[in-house]
Amino acid sequence: MLKITELTGGYGGREIIRRISFEVEKGQVLGILGPNGSGKSTLMKMISGVLPAKSGTIEIGGRRLAQFGAKELARQMAVLPQLHPHAFSHTVQETVALGRYPHQGGWLSGWSAQDEAAVQEAMQLMDITRYSRTLLDQLSGGEQQRVFVAQALAQDAPVLLLDEPTNHLDINHQKELLDTIKKQAIDKGLTVVSIFHDVNLASMYCDQLLLLNEGEVAGYGEPHEVVKEKEIQAVYRTRISNHPHPELPKPQITLLPEVKRQSARTRIHAEDLKLSVDMVTLESPVPLKTVSSAVVNAGAGWYRTFLNRHVSVDYNCDDSTAEMTAFIEKCGYKVTDTVAMMTAVRTEDAIVKEYEGAFGSVIIAVTAGVGNAVDVSRAAERAVQVGTINTWVLVNGTLSDEAFIQAMITATEAKTKALFQEEVRDPLTNTIATGTSTDSCLIAATQQGEKLPYAGPVTELGALIGTGVFECTVEAIRLYMEAKQKW
Repeated sequence: MLKITELTGGYGGREIIRRISFEVEKGQVLGILGPNGSGKSTLMKMISGVLPAKSGTIEIGGRRLAQFGAKELARQMAVLPQLHPHAFSHTVQETVALGRYPHQGGWLSGWSAQDEAAVQEAMQLMDITRYSRTLLDQLSGGEQQRVFVAQALAQDAPVLLLDEPTNHLDINHQKELLDTIKKQAIDKGLTVVSIFHDVNLASMYCDQLLLLNEGEVAGYGEPHEVVKEKEIQAVYRTRISNHPHPELPKPQITLLPEVKRQSARTRIHAEDLKLSVDMVTLESPVPLKTVSSAVVNAGAGWYRTFLNRHVSVDYNCDDSTAEMTAFIEKCGYKVTDTVAMMTAVRTEDAIVKEYEGAFGSVIIAVTAGVGNAVDVSRAAERAVQVGTINTWVLVNGTLSDEAFIQAMITATEAKTKALFQEEVRDPLTNTIATGTSTDSCLIAATQQGEKLPYAGPVTELGALIGTGVFECTVEAIRLYMEAKQKW
């Protein structure tokens, strides 16, 4: 275990870091964050013993740093500094082997099988075995960085100090290196302290984070306790947005540029939606921020093209996403810029209306096929049958993330109320339906104009969405019922 208590010090009598305290247990990784000049490298030099502390204590396994001799300390602590002298021309294997020096007993002690195994394992972990006989100065900066990490691993010390270990590495080798270090920490019980410039990498791989600002602790704890919008913005003096990692319970940040997108003020109108026998289409002059349950590009993103495609009632495809992707390309649209859904309802009968508000307007577009309507509360009692109500809500305004979610909820509630109003029943349970098995909903906004933080029914935006989706869904259902009677 590494324990730092009230550590203060710097250069030439000037205090660079002040009263720094933290602990790192065996098997854990602590990341040190902070802007340039915040004292990260100074702190690392003091922990490693290169720079003496003015006050405070550094303990390894309960013993103070000053109680270790140089070679004994090297057996306890391996250090990967930020810069390396490249004047010598050792081979890769010779360079990695230098990490075994602290384990040599003296001039007469030979190279042991344990030494060789440690070197070979370290080279294998860093994927540099094929360079073993290559001179170090013939490698790229990223390859050299991996060699020095291997040297530190070969040292086989219980404490590992890393100063920007991902420097010079591409994203794949960054991930591989940090995966390796994290696994070594867990498998071998290493105590790892590493400096990071990349907040997202630090959050993903570290158990705890220490955020420095002007030599003092600005944050310390688990990543979710440190990587917070206000704190990161204050320390780094830049705008960011905080969001969760898609696979890990770790926060991630996105930089927000001060230069705004240089597009003219754009407003979407109802007449911008084109209706044909093949599809309902909207081609926006600017990307719209979107949340949807579409077939292609579901979830959140920015898109310009929106399709609600007509398919036959007997449409059956093992991979509807791949088939829809091919359809988009055939139509000449960019798949990466298109949100697409499908319906068996006549798309030329889509109901499209615009609702004005003080903030701007909302365009609602609905296609409703309810022949296979479903009572969601009784869904477990029935087999799934295809039927679709597709709802588009296009907002001329700036929605918060919360407003996007609330808009989806409000639109769904309004759709359900329309089915109740029209007494649409689940044909298998004969109870009032709440939707169909394959309903899809899209919320998109220009992200221009007035900021709209909420979209619940109590707000003007929510009221327009509720009214609009209800009215358009009712009209779409009636149109479908009228057409059904003629079949």
